Amino acid sequence: MSGGLRISCDKDTGVAVLTLDRPARLNAIDLATASELASAWRAFRFDDSVRAVVVTGAGERAFCTGLDRTAEVPQPGSPFMVDDPLLCVGPKANDLWKPVVAAVRGMACGGAFYLLGEAEFVVADETATFFDPHTTYGMVSAYESVYMAHRMPYGEAARMALMGNAERMSARRAYDLGMVSEVTPPGEALAAAVRCAEVVASYPPEGVQGTVRALWTAHETARAHAFAQSPHLIALGNLPPARQAELFSGRRPDGFRTR
Repeated sequence: MSGGLRISCDKDTGVAVLTLDRPARLNAIDLATASELASAWRAFRFDDSVRAVVVTGAGERAFCTGLDRTAEVPQPGSPFMVDDPLLCVGPKANDLWKPVVAAVRGMACGGAFYLLGEAEFVVADETATFFDPHTTYGMVSAYESVYMAHRMPYGEAARMALMGNAERMSARRAYDLGMVSEVTPPGEALAAAVRCAEVVASYPPEGVQGTVRALWTAHETARAHAFAQSPHLIALGNLPPARQAELFSGRRPDGFRTR
């Protein structure tokens, strides 16, 4: 697949690796890549040779840094209608119930949580850091916070969302909280995630997919109710785009601590 996504499939193991391939942009998702992600997940629904998927990012610096800030997303002039281009970038949003493992190296922030939140579990290497910059730039962290509130204790999800760019969560801290299931040496997260995916892909797919669907059901209702409120909160709470851009341009690259 061309553009911002690279896909490889091992027909012997049944594992596909889906790679965000925009390292020069820290694997930020532009509108074309968002469309490619949705298409890829939906295509996997019809490919019985793919029984498990690993999602990762190219390069050493980032798994994904969310929506590319150069993307232009026109919005309706109503607080009751908000277009979020990342709502359909995850597997569950595209009705894929094959297991997905995320492999994280470097930064994972903001809109990356749409992908991490819809993976079955996350493997990270020691360089991985997690943070949510929305509040720093005058934006509401809505969908991202809902995903993370299902991945870690409420207080930790709240701290990540509210502290914005001032803090980054280390891979080790994320592991201690249960957000990350395994921490590897630098550069080894992808291989570890693929090993896990190969094990799961070796099992009868009906039982595996039913289990994925059952697990998602455990928090699906609460997530749906929270998502229903998100467009209004974003429309009411976000600063105008020009003001957001001013705050972004004034950021300090080293103005954070890692915990």
